[in-house]
Amino acid sequence: MLEKNTMLKSNIAVGLDIGTTKVCVVVAEKDELGKLNVLGKGRSNSDGLQRATVVNINKTVDAIRAAVADAERESSIRIQDVNVGISGAHVHCIHSNSEISINQTGIVNESDVKRFLEKAKTNIRYLDIDHEIIHVIPQEFIVDDQEGLLDPIGMAGTTMRGSAYIVVGLRTKIRNIKQCVEKAGLEINAITFEPVASGMAVMKEREKKSGVVVIDIGGGTTEVAIYVEGAIRYSEVIKVASNDVTHDIAHGVKALYEVAEELKIHHGFAYTRVSNDDEELLVEGIEGRPQKTFPKSSLTMIIEARMMEIFELVRDAVKRSGYYEYLNAGAIITGGGSLLPGTEELAHDILGLDVRIGYPEGVSGGIKDSVNNPMYATVMGLVAHAFKNNLTGDRPFVSASEAPAVDAVKETKEESAAQEQNPAGNKIVDKLKKFWEQL
Repeated sequence: MLEKNTMLKSNIAVGLDIGTTKVCVVVAEKDELGKLNVLGKGRSNSDGLQRATVVNINKTVDAIRAAVADAERESSIRIQDVNVGISGAHVHCIHSNSEISINQTGIVNESDVKRFLEKAKTNIRYLDIDHEIIHVIPQEFIVDDQEGLLDPIGMAGTTMRGSAYIVVGLRTKIRNIKQCVEKAGLEINAITFEPVASGMAVMKEREKKSGVVVIDIGGGTTEVAIYVEGAIRYSEVIKVASNDVTHDIAHGVKALYEVAEELKIHHGFAYTRVSNDDEELLVEGIEGRPQKTFPKSSLTMIIEARMMEIFELVRDAVKRSGYYEYLNAGAIITGGGSLLPGTEELAHDILGLDVRIGYPEGVSGGIKDSVNNPMYATVMGLVAHAFKNNLTGDRPFVSASEAPAVDAVKETKEESAAQEQNPAGNKIVDKLKKFWEQL
């Protein structure tokens, strides 16, 4: 337990993954070896999104609060700032070239890189007022005639050129995500494109350099990200995922969605070739109707049909990217949808690539086993992305027992705003001063 008024250093980061079926929160710190030490996690069911897009603000806010409360209890840390993931078909990426003159010293520094990326943003064409830039990811740098640089700082030269990968999304949908987070009493350090986060969590450095496609099968969407020569080259969000499998089961078995989900989790197989079970499954009836049986082999056929469609769409996306022949390391499948037995074998046969299931990499600490699951890949990637890009925030973390409750902070802010409208409210001012002096 933390001592009274103990302030925690800002080497702590919090990831917030607002998914179609679940909200995940992870609190982690970076240890002396550069690994992520997980201090706490939280998870709650979510039904406020469809296909990774917010459709119900209040339900999404409630799910965020529930997951945050779990993470705070486990970590004993009050969560204030978060690094949020974003996805959905509205997000797309643009390649942009850039060229600048290197500063007068002739040695590339951080300021040069920033100018390079700013110019890459200004070189974008056809960015209308309905879209905004989420972030800019450098792909490669060329300093004079030195090509293929991933980190040019310290290189000598006169000119730096290269390319950047710019992630763009619809303003309204980004605003809805921000609203949900802020209504939950949190502040946003950064918003990160989820395929980037998932890739950071599950890739090994040699795979990233050799060429690999990361496939994150979530509840509402399947995200594809291709990395070649150490940088992201292509990404796409496919609107078919795990929820579609569950709906197919519910329709085929004639059962409630919740029952279909249980059947998928406990008895599902993604590939008939690895399941020869002729067991009869007992299925709960709807609203008092009697139980019935359903062949497990038929359940597998239902699941296989939809999973085949997912991987066929992924294969089409990869081939459309033009990088299929460069994927020497094959494919990594992650996300909750990767947990079905037979997924690896089915993906291998359809994609024609070597395949492995992706678990979060570089995790340490006493509770690391609790996040050693593909469904935590995105949220762990959000934490990793925050540390890599110095997005942990300037505000130190405090003990959950010592920080004011979210509702108290919200009430205080509202009172402060009211005071601006009513200068005569000196009693309120005194109340606020006493409140903050006690923190």
